[in-house]
Amino acid sequence: MNKQTTCDNNYYRTHCKVKQAFMRKWYSLIDKVYTTPNLEAAYHKVRKNKGAKTKGVDNISIAEFGKHLQLNLCQIQSELKSGFYQPSAVKRVYIDKSDGGKRGLGIPTIKDRVVQAAIVQILEPIFEPDFHPSSYGYRPNRSAHQAIAKAERFTRHYGLSEVVDMDLSKCFDTLDHKLILQSVNRKVSDGKLLTLVDKILKSGVLDGAEFAATEIGSPQGGIISPLLMNIYMDSFDQFMKQQGIRIVRYADDILILASTKTKSGEYKAKAENYLETKLKLTVNRKKTHLTNLRKGIKYLGFIITNQGVRINPDKVKTFKDKVRKLTPRTKGKSIYYFIRQLNYLLRGYSNYFRIGLVKGLFEELMSWIRRRLRMMIMKSWKSWKPLHKRLRRMGHKGPFEKISVTRWRNSVSPLIHMALPNKSFEKAKLYSMEKVATNTLHQYYNTVLNRI
Repeated sequence: MNKQTTCDNNYYRTHCKVKQAFMRKWYSLIDKVYTTPNLEAAYHKVRKNKGAKTKGVDNISIAEFGKHLQLNLCQIQSELKSGFYQPSAVKRVYIDKSDGGKRGLGIPTIKDRVVQAAIVQILEPIFEPDFHPSSYGYRPNRSAHQAIAKAERFTRHYGLSEVVDMDLSKCFDTLDHKLILQSVNRKVSDGKLLTLVDKILKSGVLDGAEFAATEIGSPQGGIISPLLMNIYMDSFDQFMKQQGIRIVRYADDILILASTKTKSGEYKAKAENYLETKLKLTVNRKKTHLTNLRKGIKYLGFIITNQGVRINPDKVKTFKDKVRKLTPRTKGKSIYYFIRQLNYLLRGYSNYFRIGLVKGLFEELMSWIRRRLRMMIMKSWKSWKPLHKRLRRMGHKGPFEKISVTRWRNSVSPLIHMALPNKSFEKAKLYSMEKVATNTLHQYYNTVLNRI
């Protein structure tokens, strides 16, 4: 046997193994879902979740559920084992969107969240390894920062500067139940597990006192919904990959990348056709558009340009609106209380947007925030007398100007800065965005490049 034949045989065996792994079907998984260790792990996952305090339609909190944990888990186990488990309707709540609208979320009961988490812990390891490498939303060890890094690499360094920014209308709410089950069934042949997923999808929604059946969609807010959406959308991802088209997808935020405007138009048509005919989704043609590096590519709160990655100005405006609400001029609580509330916002905002070219912006924002805090303190003084007393206690001497402490323009007065220097806010433990390491996108390149 010659060397070439040996190489061909090795390639054939490797190719077959990869194909077999990809095509492998999993049977009898329901008994893995309701094992006691899996249910206990699912409960702790729900408890750790930030939304754990939110109650479902049964009005039972995570703390109340945990008081009789073993009894509750035994009941879940018995219902899943016998097939009598029936999920409750999800509670509809609404949160504000950045565009001024409302986004509807579906909040399951704690019991149903534990069941969903138990299913995810079994299904995720089966589907995760074969997901598209440019899919980043709701996946373990993946983040929006990595999606931005991939998009930046493709556009600025790989010459794919023409982009289709694709918007899907209410993606979670329009997923087709039959196609969801078919997508899961490509790897899972456990009829009981598929029936369980179908029950969760059709559990209905309670909006106030009004019940509505759910014939389509997977409520955004359920633990299982992100995984089902990724399984559902993976056929689109793989289709684009087979066509040789580069994409970056974070949940339903999709960028399609091309080297020329003509190609981007062609790719847009292919994507729209597949999404609407094969997956029965709706492409929002008013928001879907062609763009490029010169114009700026808006993605996940950033704008990618020829110069680098910057914050979308809309996100800066939203941030400043939140700061204004947290720094009212009429306050009934200590300034330290407001600083603690501010710190949650500052820490989260800076940690997310630090990957961009934001050093100067962070410095400007911190200067403005300290000015607002000074205005709050000035307002509480009511007159210039407490200001002068404070200056004397600090060791400053001389006749001080009598200034109005109720005017915004005086918050930058030298006297105010003497009385309330930046160090006073450091002592009050105000989180400083100025000290955050910025322009850290390069940290994600190594992990990203390995998956391109």
